[in-house]
Amino acid sequence: MDKAQVISSLAGDLNATEKAVDAAIAHATTLVQSMIGGRSALNISAVVGSDAQAKALEAIAALGAARQAVVECHEEMAKDHRRMGWGVYASIENKTDTGTTRPTGAHRLRAV
Repeated sequence: MDKAQVISSLAGDLNATEKAVDAAIAHATTLVQSMIGGRSALNISAVVGSDAQAKALEAIAALGAARQAVVECHEEMAKDHRRMGWGVYASIENKTDTGTTRPTGAHRLRAV
C-alpha cells in the first residue's frame, strides 16, 4: 500500500468507528424509550424496572464518553497528519449537479 491508500484506509476506519458509536447511542436511547413505553403500556409503577433503566442510562453516558474520545482521536490524528506534512486526506463527498457536496460513504482523496 502506498501512503495515500494507508491514509484513506485509516480515515475510513475512523469514520466507521464514529458512525458505529453514534448508532450504539441511538439504539441505547431507543431501549430506554421502549422501557418507559412498555412500563406505561402495562400500567406498571415507575419503581418497577428503575434499576435496569438507570443502568441503561449509565450505558448511554458511557457511550457519550466513548464518542467524545473518538472525536478527540480524530482531532489528534488530524494534528499528526498536518505535522507530518501530508497534503492528502480522505474526504467523503459527492458532487451534485449544482456543485454542492453530499456525503455518500465513498472515499475520494483530495489535496489540501
